[in-house]
Amino acid sequence: MTRTASRRLAAYAGFASAAFLTGLLLGRPEIAALGAPFVAFLVLALALAKPPELAVALSLANDRAVEGETVAAELAVSGSELHEVEIELALPYGLELADGSPRLVLHVPREGCVVPLSLVPWRWGAFRLDRIAVRVRDRVGLIAYDALVEGGVTLRAYPEPERLRSLVPPLDTQPFAGNRVARVRGEGIEFADLRPFVPGDRVRRVNWRVSARRGELYVNEQHPERNSDVVLFLDSFTEVRRERESTLDIAVRAAASLAHEYLERRDRVGIVGFGGVVQWLLPSTGRTQDYRIADALITSEVTFSYALKDVDVLPPRSLPPQALVVALSPLLDERSMLALSDLRARGFDLAVVDVSPLPFVTLPPGSPDALALRLWPLWREALRFQYERLGVPVIEWTEGSPLAQAIEEVSAFRRHARRAFG
Repeated sequence: MTRTASRRLAAYAGFASAAFLTGLLLGRPEIAALGAPFVAFLVLALALAKPPELAVALSLANDRAVEGETVAAELAVSGSELHEVEIELALPYGLELADGSPRLVLHVPREGCVVPLSLVPWRWGAFRLDRIAVRVRDRVGLIAYDALVEGGVTLRAYPEPERLRSLVPPLDTQPFAGNRVARVRGEGIEFADLRPFVPGDRVRRVNWRVSARRGELYVNEQHPERNSDVVLFLDSFTEVRRERESTLDIAVRAAASLAHEYLERRDRVGIVGFGGVVQWLLPSTGRTQDYRIADALITSEVTFSYALKDVDVLPPRSLPPQALVVALSPLLDERSMLALSDLRARGFDLAVVDVSPLPFVTLPPGSPDALALRLWPLWREALRFQYERLGVPVIEWTEGSPLAQAIEEVSAFRRHARRAFG
C-alpha cells in the first residue's frame, strides 16, 4: 500500500511550525508552547499508524448475461477492523451499476462485510473487472493508505438476438444432412419428378397410380435434404457512433441474430471479422458453434492497424466454396467495398445489408458541411446501384427498423433477379 498524508496532517504540522517560529522570532516561549500539543499528537499518531490488513474480492452470481440484464455481484471486504474504507470500482465502458455510485465508503468490522451490487451491461462485450481502487484512513484521519487491487472477474454480455421468421436462402447446398431442399435429385422426401423404372430402382419408389395409368412402371424422384454453408461478413474497419449506439453495435446484434437462426435450421455458419484485425471462424453447426460465434462477436471492435491498411482481399481459406456470404457493413471504408467486389468476382453468393450511418450524423444549423450531407445519400445510392449491376443485393437498414424487414427485401431482390435472368 502507498502511504500518503491527509490535509489535516499538513494543517497540524503547519500550525505547529508557525507557532514555534513565531515564538522563536518574538522571544515568547508561551507562543511556542501552543504548538506543542499538535506536535505531540502528530508524533503519537504517526507512531501508532501501521498498514492495515485488508482483502477485497469481487464475485459474480453469473459470468454470462444478455445486454440489459441485471447481474448480481458481491464485494467481500475482510481484514482488521477499519474505521473508514473508500472503494471505487473501475467499470469498463458499457457496464454500469443499476443504482448508486461505483465509489463506496464503508466501515469494516472485525469479521468483515459483504456489499451486494447490481451490474447492468447496457452494451454487448467482454467486460473485465480487474481494478479496484482502495483507500483506508486511520481513526484520526491523518494517514491514508492507497492500493490498487487486481482482480480477474470477466462478465460476458451477449447481444440480444432478434427473432427472424425467414432468412436469405442459399443458392447451393453441401453434401450434409440438413433442413434445406437441394436442387439435385437423390434420396429424400420432397417430390422432384417422375421417370421410367430402370433395373436397380427400389420397389418402394414406384408410383403405382401413375404406373397403372400409363401401363408401365414409373418411379418418383426426390430432392434430398441438405444443409448450406453461411458466412457472416462483419465490417469493423470503421463505425459511426452517437452516444451509446453505433453502426458496429447494430451490426453485431444483427450478426448474432442471423447466426442463431441459421444454426437453428441446421446450417453450417461461420464468421469473418474484416477490420484492423482480420479474424475468422470456419463454418460449423450445433449449439457449440452458436457459443463460439457469440464469443467472437462480443470481442469485435474498431482497431487501427498499419499492417492492414492496404488489405482489401480475404484469405481464400477463410471462406468455404459455394458459401452464402451475408455482409453487414456501413459501406464507409474502401477496403471493405473492394473486398466485397472481390468475393463476387470469385463466384460467391453474396448479399449485403447496408447498416446505414445516416441516422447517426447530425449537423448544427448553418454548418458548411450541409451540402456534403445532402450529397452523401446520393453517392451511397449510386454505390448500391453498382453492386446491383453485379447481381449483389444491397439493402439499406436504418436504425429502429426490424432486421426481418431488411432480410425480406434481400430475398425479394434475389427472387426477382432469378426470374429476370434465369
